[in-house]
Amino acid sequence: MLPRLLARELPGHRVATVAAQGWTGIVNGELLRRAEAAGVEVFLTADRKMEYQQRLSGRTFGVVVIAAGGTKLEDLHLLGDALREAVASVTPGEVLHVSRGG
Repeated sequence: MLPRLLARELPGHRVATVAAQGWTGIVNGELLRRAEAAGVEVFLTADRKMEYQQRLSGRTFGVVVIAAGGTKLEDLHLLGDALREAVASVTPGEVLHVSRGG
């Protein structure tokens, strides 16, 4: 699970967490359906298997997969510029990867 304070890395964006939405414990397929119904534009995840387990093409939102070596805010902060760029450029149905080292 990504920390809610990650929102600080994305100024100018409205950020909602799975927990804040009341979706904790919801499995990926249903989670993606709920995100789509809620009008999510970009879905951030640290689940690197999701794109192989779920159909993401054709979704109304883009997906940014984060691989920072951990999900602590300190780890994610190192991805700041790359994360902001990915969030700004991902298109619906597209999957972009952001990781340390490229």
